[in-house]
Amino acid sequence: MKLNEALQIHLPSVDREIVNIVKHDPDVSRSSVVAEAITSLIVSGGKRLRPLMVIVGSRFGPSPDKKKIWRLAAAAEFIHAASLIHDDMLDDSPLRRGRPATHTQTGIYPAVHIGSYMSARVVELIAEYSADRKRYAFDLSSVATSKLCLGEYQQLKHAYDYDLTLEQYLEKSRNKTSLLMAACLRIGAQAAGADEAVAGKLYEFGDKLGLSFQIRDDLLDFTGTKEQLGKPAGSDLHSGQVTLPVLFALEDAELAPRIRRIGPSTPQSEVEGVIAAIKSSGSLERAEAYSVRLLEEARQIAAGLESFEAQRDLFTLLDYFGCRSR
Repeated sequence: MKLNEALQIHLPSVDREIVNIVKHDPDVSRSSVVAEAITSLIVSGGKRLRPLMVIVGSRFGPSPDKKKIWRLAAAAEFIHAASLIHDDMLDDSPLRRGRPATHTQTGIYPAVHIGSYMSARVVELIAEYSADRKRYAFDLSSVATSKLCLGEYQQLKHAYDYDLTLEQYLEKSRNKTSLLMAACLRIGAQAAGADEAVAGKLYEFGDKLGLSFQIRDDLLDFTGTKEQLGKPAGSDLHSGQVTLPVLFALEDAELAPRIRRIGPSTPQSEVEGVIAAIKSSGSLERAEAYSVRLLEEARQIAAGLESFEAQRDLFTLLDYFGCRSR
């Protein structure tokens, strides 16, 4: 069963709300490159994890306004989609979900502006909530305009940085991935009038879930196929991303020098040899154990929300993320 079905959320309705963000923008023609590129990216698929989390969060509040919640859910996916455009350019990835990435269709400079438009459009969308001094509006725009950008900068800054620390890796992963997931759960709860203590617990839950999710994505660079990833396996390592499996592998005195020799011009055959060595070093198992531990910590947080019927949705999310860990 798909995640949205397990959560009893109608995914086409989410997609329609996302497309409406562009469709109802009076400043953007529906036939423009901007509208066509964004619509193409949205309809290309995706699990819609972030909108689903906004909706799940809203189930912890006493007064959910469906129109408001779904608009915030769409805004959350818009933020994520904008980050994907920038991600693909930074990674020089030609594919996204098996289809040509936005920058390969529009060119680099138009893609930069399309991603920037999407982030700015989110701020415009939530302006009415900001005017009411609603905290969740500020949370969402903060993630849209600062944390994701900071995470991208950190990824660039630490390319081929084999002295990266675990703390720096976790900070980058939070900025790029988990803080948006955490904010989605909290924003949904706050928009539905949930108690701040409950919203805070959901934020902690989402942070741990998001970190686990990022580690799983890091592992896929070693275990996934080109068809699964939409790019050759080992692309992250070849492009200089020092992920958790790599950090653990660098602790191996014999393997570390081979990893440190990898740079932008390293032949693919040499990278593949290092990937094979990392896979047999036990580093992947250590990274997976770290991911599972984060899921357990999230489970403990969810267990403390037993007075809410929506607690079952948190366990559904845990089961989904847990399946990715096996």
